[in-house]
Amino acid sequence: MNSKSHQIISFFFFLICATFYAQNVQIDSLKRILGGTKIDTVKVNQYNKIADLYKEIDPDQTFFYAQRAIVVSLKKEYHFGLATAYVNKGNASIILGNYPDALKFFKDAQTEFKTALEKETNKKRIKSGLARAYASSGVVYSEQSDYTSSLKNYEKALKIYQEIKEQTGVSKTLNNIGILYKSQQKYPKALQYLKEAYKIQTAIGEQNAPMTLTNIGVIYFELGEYQNAIEYYEKAKAGFSKNNNKRGFALLNNYLGDYYKEQNNFDLANESYQESLALYEEIQNKFGASLALYNIGLLLQEQKKYNEAIHYATKSLEYAHEIGVLDQTFHSEELLSELYQSTKNPEAALLHYKNFIIARDSINNQEMTKKFAEAEMNYEYKKKEALLSEKHKREIQFVIFSILGGLLLIVLGLVVYNRMQVKRQLTLKKDLAEYEQKALHLQMNPHFVFNCLSSISSFIVQNGTDSALKYLSKFSKLMRLTLEYSKGSLIPIDKEIESLRNYLELEQLRFENKFEFEIHSSENVEFNVGLPPLLIQPFVENAILHGLVPKEGKGKINVDFDVQNEQLICTITDDGIGLSESKLLKENSVTAHQSMALDITKKRLKIMESITSKSARIEILELNSNKQAGTKAILYLPVQYIS
Repeated sequence: MNSKSHQIISFFFFLICATFYAQNVQIDSLKRILGGTKIDTVKVNQYNKIADLYKEIDPDQTFFYAQRAIVVSLKKEYHFGLATAYVNKGNASIILGNYPDALKFFKDAQTEFKTALEKETNKKRIKSGLARAYASSGVVYSEQSDYTSSLKNYEKALKIYQEIKEQTGVSKTLNNIGILYKSQQKYPKALQYLKEAYKIQTAIGEQNAPMTLTNIGVIYFELGEYQNAIEYYEKAKAGFSKNNNKRGFALLNNYLGDYYKEQNNFDLANESYQESLALYEEIQNKFGASLALYNIGLLLQEQKKYNEAIHYATKSLEYAHEIGVLDQTFHSEELLSELYQSTKNPEAALLHYKNFIIARDSINNQEMTKKFAEAEMNYEYKKKEALLSEKHKREIQFVIFSILGGLLLIVLGLVVYNRMQVKRQLTLKKDLAEYEQKALHLQMNPHFVFNCLSSISSFIVQNGTDSALKYLSKFSKLMRLTLEYSKGSLIPIDKEIESLRNYLELEQLRFENKFEFEIHSSENVEFNVGLPPLLIQPFVENAILHGLVPKEGKGKINVDFDVQNEQLICTITDDGIGLSESKLLKENSVTAHQSMALDITKKRLKIMESITSKSARIEILELNSNKQAGTKAILYLPVQYIS
């Protein structure tokens, strides 16, 4: 280490010590004030202030002082103090990587803040706390990849912050919404929100500005605009040097490591990852530390320093086990399996590969269990709602019959008409469920499954184990996605695209790359747009079997999603042999499969029209020009959103 580097590190260590000293002085001051305080509500406020100061340096102390605040608040029915203590516990849980507990604390805080609004006088302070609880819930939902719930909570927080004109809260929430759109790869929208947040932060001198600069840099990095990325990273680094946001600085160093790794500067990449690790260890954030250790292991793997990489990957796995993060366990086990394979240790490689498979299956099982639990809760809720609705209806009918006895016949007529409408709606929904089930069987028939498994088997025989595992994973994911969403009325657009991509890649495997495909979603399509499940796949299947397979040479399929005039337009285009020639080829074959698919789809569209009161139709066109033949299927669907 040269003298200049030593001076920089010494100075950085001095800043950390100075910051710790300043925080400890502030905490000691609050403790002295607490010792002389006899008013219970003031005590609660002091406990909460101390808890908040401890969250970055000692989360356990945050829990301790927040619990003291809870005990006194419950005794005095001080709802604002109780809610603030729950927020402190939630924030400490986020730092420790315990997201389920964090979400529970934030929901409890929301309940107490709402009660405080009814019973206490300082409305602005309470509304600010409520907005903070919503925004924190948004963070947790985002970490759990529940982007719809995350955006819903952020929007509630933003509305309250704007109402009370709290610019710091507005900027933080705009920043989080930008990050959410970044997660969905909606980069223009993400940059719009993040730059708007940074503008406010600059105006008010907000300390969170370096974090926003970091996120802008990440977007430019993912877009491949590396010069813009490093410029924003350097600005963020300068900002972090002036405040004590260790968690943010640790995250920035992780991104800097990714940047230097992309530039093949392994020394600087390792330096950045190591600094990120040191900061995460210092604030006891094992989730971040596990990620930093994993990144160092990957970096060493690229440099073929396998034994060093094993040390870091093993530590990453230990942390992942301690905090119970299956996703990081999954990645660390996979890395260890590869590293032991490289060091000619097949027994250890096999052991970690088995653990990798177990972690992967556990993740899939957790997702399935969550879906079943949600379905059960929805069923119970709807059941109770139906009972209350029926009870209310009977009470109204009794009053009407008592007061308006002379209008008995009219009332009876209205009741009969109402029941006929309810019966008609139930019949339509039943038909819809039956047709969706038929579409499921149509898509995932045993013949298709057998062909896919046979293709994967042939890969294994021909020493294509890695490719076979890749496609077997896609086939498993396609089966899981199909089963998860086949009973629901809507599937998120990103899950539909994922399902189609898996299906098309499997068909490429089955027909030996007979065709290419592209799936495109325009900027007009919001990430929470939904469409009925298993509606597009039969048309893609027809394009392959009846358009591209009979064609000489390679073909291509394009699947496009767009929103125009409040309609979701799904277009499936192929450059196959076209409708006319396909019909000639099939004159002596069984045609039930195609006609059944088209018939079921038309009935589903008809049911959709009656439920949404909006147009839903399909057009099938033959492309027959001098340059190109083929078929185009266009579905016009009402725009619906996943709530």
